[in-house]
Amino acid sequence: TIRYYESIGLLPDPGRTTGGQRVYDTATQQRLSFIRQSRDLGFPVEAIRELIALQMTPDEDCAKVDKVARHHLAEVDRRLKQLRALKRELQGMITSCEGGEVACCAIMESISNAASYPL
Repeated sequence: TIRYYESIGLLPDPGRTTGGQRVYDTATQQRLSFIRQSRDLGFPVEAIRELIALQMTPDEDCAKVDKVARHHLAEVDRRLKQLRALKRELQGMITSCEGGEVACCAIMESISNAASYPL
């Protein structure tokens, strides 16, 4: 993962020991922690890139950071709405299941019917 972050420019190329091992200074370690926390919060790479750029300009207006966070929150809300709809659909399938053989399974029938619609 660290090499990936280096390859996409979120982390600078590290220094190396004479044996070729990467050496990370304190600032790079702090940036890596920032990236990991941002990823844990679900921020996409481009948003993290934008946040890092803003972090490099501490006198910049915080409203720009707020805008990035609000955009991400809207995306989280959209995904939650999709997940709630998915949950309702799955609950309906499970409720319609009466047991018996797989050949007559209402869940399998629902999935098959949905799969017959073109994407």
